[in-house]
Amino acid sequence: MEPAQSEMSILGCSTNGKGHNLGDDKYVPMKTMPEELDTNGTQNARFDDPDGILESEEFLPNGDGTKPMRFTDFEGKTSFGMSVFNLGNAIMGSGILGLAYAMANTGILLFLFLLTVVAVLSCYSIHLLLKSSGIVGIRAYEQLGYRAFGTPGKMAAGIAITLQNIGAMSSYLYIVKSEFPLVIQAFSRADPTADLWYLNGNYLVVMVSIGVILPLALMKQLGYLGYTSGFSLSCMVFFLSAVIYKKFQIPCPFEEFSAANHTVSHQDIHLNITDNHATHDNGLVHEMDDSHCGARMFTMNSQTAYTIPILAFAFVCHPEVLPIYTELRNPTQRRMQHVSNLSILVMYTMYFLAALFGYLTFYGKTETELLHTYSRIDPYDTLILCVRLAVLTAVTLTVPIVLFPVRRALNQMFFASKSFNWLRHVAIAVTLLSFINMLVIFAPNILGIFGIIGATSAPCLIFIFPAIFYIRIVPKEQEPMHSIPKILAACFAGLGVAFMIMSLSFIIIDWTTGSSNSGGGH
Repeated sequence: MEPAQSEMSILGCSTNGKGHNLGDDKYVPMKTMPEELDTNGTQNARFDDPDGILESEEFLPNGDGTKPMRFTDFEGKTSFGMSVFNLGNAIMGSGILGLAYAMANTGILLFLFLLTVVAVLSCYSIHLLLKSSGIVGIRAYEQLGYRAFGTPGKMAAGIAITLQNIGAMSSYLYIVKSEFPLVIQAFSRADPTADLWYLNGNYLVVMVSIGVILPLALMKQLGYLGYTSGFSLSCMVFFLSAVIYKKFQIPCPFEEFSAANHTVSHQDIHLNITDNHATHDNGLVHEMDDSHCGARMFTMNSQTAYTIPILAFAFVCHPEVLPIYTELRNPTQRRMQHVSNLSILVMYTMYFLAALFGYLTFYGKTETELLHTYSRIDPYDTLILCVRLAVLTAVTLTVPIVLFPVRRALNQMFFASKSFNWLRHVAIAVTLLSFINMLVIFAPNILGIFGIIGATSAPCLIFIFPAIFYIRIVPKEQEPMHSIPKILAACFAGLGVAFMIMSLSFIIIDWTTGSSNSGGGH
């Protein structure tokens, strides 16, 4: 049987009572495929891939295009720890830099409550994905959409993943373009007005893309990126350590950077807080009022509502969950759920500590981007410069992780019946990176458009799709529509719609008022 035909035969056996009766269902019955059949993972590591060649295109070898593949060759390759690193790196984004600002506009206790709720909801969302995947034996987000709603579901999931991750990669590379030249200029003490090629962000972003991102993106297996993911997370641990250290080094109120203090020697910089009023030096205002130097447990102001989307999308990693699941050693639903829970717990801890100590350093003066607040005190501080370089490294090493699901989505949408091909594998990566680099170089304001895309695709991938796929895929005989799990899933989808409306509203308000307060959490 041809691969495309085998896919349709399996997918024709629908579990929602409205299946596509496309042929003789002579393959593995659905109820023999759940992943918990064997607690040690032996049985479910060998079930037939109901997608035909779909899963093998990127993660499974021996794709000869003649028969459905089995999850045998790549399973067992990626350890539990490496999977945690990869998923943690997929969660961790530049949004961590804005969490202190979010805490400043919510208060410590309200922030902790919201962050906890979002972490729990993310774990529940992954649970829905994994349970749906286990019932039908499919480990591709797009194919879950196919099983639930046919081709429209498959295309909707693929498009949402593509747009969301292209937007994320664009934002990461835009950070490289804007921040990397500043870090080099500060380290080298070069004249910022000099026309030096290594201070040109356009050159630097292309060099980083070719020299670092592309080689990592060309790897066949996502599991190999566990080492770079571990290094990326260590960079963010360094960032967190510096934030905690600086809390005990910077007094409040702080004196802003003055160029006059740096004309003789950078070593002569010192904080001289002798008065309780604003002073002026070289046109820079030094705020000495300490009325803002106090932590608030609960805060409600005009910016509070803008911080909710930042927190709501702080744990976006859902497009990467199923690819990582595919390569997990001894894969079971329980084991992958443990990977997800541990990754979210680690990120939850880092998020809260970074937000807490960043907020307790600057209190009411915390800016939307935490590192910019440190630069107000001393843009040449060696530790903060190293931290900025570490954050740039972490962001850069996250791009290949985010690129994998996009390439997989394109393969699922346009090359579903094709076996793995290195030329196509490389061509998609090169095309994606070239397209994103052109966006970042020639259309930097496109990030506003991706804000709209993120506000629609992120709620779909986190809330709406996992819930409605679960409702459609889980058989009514197993869980009727009036059962508690499906009622909860329906409420979860409704919550996603509410978040989508809220995020879009804030972005439109930003555009109409000319401000830029809202942002994503990734």
